[in-house]
Amino acid sequence: MRLLPLLAVATLLSGCLFDKEPEVVRLSGETMGTTFNITAIGEDLDEAALAAAVEETLAEVNAKMSNWDPESEVSVFSASTSTAPVPVSDELALVLSAANDVHEKTGGTFDVTLGPLIELWGFGPRKPEDPVPSDPEIEAALSGVGQARLLTLDTEAGTLSKADPQVGINLSAIAKGYGIDAVAGALQDAGIADYLVEIGGDLVAKGKNEQGEAWRIGIEKPETGAQSIQLIVSLDDRGMASSGDYKNFFEQDGVRYSHIIDPTTGRPITHRTTSVTVLAENAMLADAWATAMLALGHEKGMDIAERYKLAVYFISRDVTGGEDAYITSHSTAFKDALGTN
Repeated sequence: MRLLPLLAVATLLSGCLFDKEPEVVRLSGETMGTTFNITAIGEDLDEAALAAAVEETLAEVNAKMSNWDPESEVSVFSASTSTAPVPVSDELALVLSAANDVHEKTGGTFDVTLGPLIELWGFGPRKPEDPVPSDPEIEAALSGVGQARLLTLDTEAGTLSKADPQVGINLSAIAKGYGIDAVAGALQDAGIADYLVEIGGDLVAKGKNEQGEAWRIGIEKPETGAQSIQLIVSLDDRGMASSGDYKNFFEQDGVRYSHIIDPTTGRPITHRTTSVTVLAENAMLADAWATAMLALGHEKGMDIAERYKLAVYFISRDVTGGEDAYITSHSTAFKDALGTN
């Protein structure tokens, strides 16, 4: 799914903490059906070498995680009708293990086997005249959803199996974050300690920006057709991801259907939470938790955020205040993160 883009905001304060003027390399391009932007800061940087390392890293991630590449590791597994355990790469096992953890902690609200419901509800291609799915169609699709029931990851043996030959895996809500972390790892391997890696609006930041200050990241207001900032967060050595329902939806017969589908009901979310931002130890977890928290909504999501000490910021529609009125709230860990960054 397409997550809410974030705006990187440069700090305009005077003074510089670097011993001498740092070199800045900026790289951008396309990957995973979206764009990436990277800022690396250091001394004696080799732009060509960094670009090659980033390109190689992203190619490796796509070769394992991409649902758009029929030859990728996850696509081959999804297409297979075998229910026997098959070897999986360490990278895919890592992502699926993290997905299993979020799945369990959310009571199944985060689910990488969501594909049948995404297809049923028409996210992607959808024609205005396509009917809203019927209850029997939703029930039929739900039979193919449920990663705890349908997927078995054996981390010791390094294998993955499916209980139903038709089961597939969609990593769109976690693989982008993993890709961000992988690129960050490549930068660190090149000796770079100050960087910002952003893919499709989600990101990880470490060290300082070119002014020698903490990276400052803007959380976008959930306004269709506009782009303004709700809140600015200082970020260092954290992943950050946002998920919103206000840019990808359809309306039929006066009813608004979000692209965020609750795997426990088989239907798009109907609560008032419209945007969620998560800070985490890496971008992979921020990516997954942002999607999960938006599916859960503020009330259920906040309970889970407090239980597991997750840094989460919710923006919800204020139904009493008009079309562009919102209510914001945050978990204790999010407040603590703002105070320590």
